[in-house]
Amino acid sequence: MKLYYSPGACSLAPHIILHEAGCEFEIERVDIPNKKTESGADYWEINPKGYVPALKLDDGDILTEVAVILQYISDQNQAANLAPKFGSHERYHVLEWLNFIATEVHKQIGALFNPKMTPEMKVVQLGVIERRMNALDKMLAGKHYLMGDDFSIADAYLFNILLWTKKHNIDLAKWPHVAAVNKRIGERPKVIEAMTAEGLVK
Repeated sequence: MKLYYSPGACSLAPHIILHEAGCEFEIERVDIPNKKTESGADYWEINPKGYVPALKLDDGDILTEVAVILQYISDQNQAANLAPKFGSHERYHVLEWLNFIATEVHKQIGALFNPKMTPEMKVVQLGVIERRMNALDKMLAGKHYLMGDDFSIADAYLFNILLWTKKHNIDLAKWPHVAAVNKRIGERPKVIEAMTAEGLVK
């Protein structure tokens, strides 16, 4: 497998899970603004959407979208226990988390990267983010990870997106349960391994 990534982008989540699952894989950096890969390939030909992540499978098929790639990796490596079994209530709860992170955390915080956002728009956006983080903090009270005691694919996704809060001067200390879970995820050896590979930590 080959993961196409950009350092610190949402491709970090599947990168973490590939490490957590013990997969054999390659990574190739993508220059997002110029749509070129490290080897000089036209990224538009790999992923017509133009953004990361993209996961090239051993048979040549390509998967895109964070939540889908995370589920694929976990389902192909079930012994790693990174997602609950299909059909179980727990499986639908991890899907619930993935959807919440994708639509209410990823998209809301990601919107702050828009260079055309006016100061007035930013105030409104930060208000939306605060409401989502307030809800997240309540849901994480008393938990080690999103699903309780066990690390899952959803944790990798949340951790990935919360890295962006530093760039936007959003202080996670305001949400102690979120901060505690995020810190716990960030201390996992495989998380550090993936971040080191992307040059995010030394």
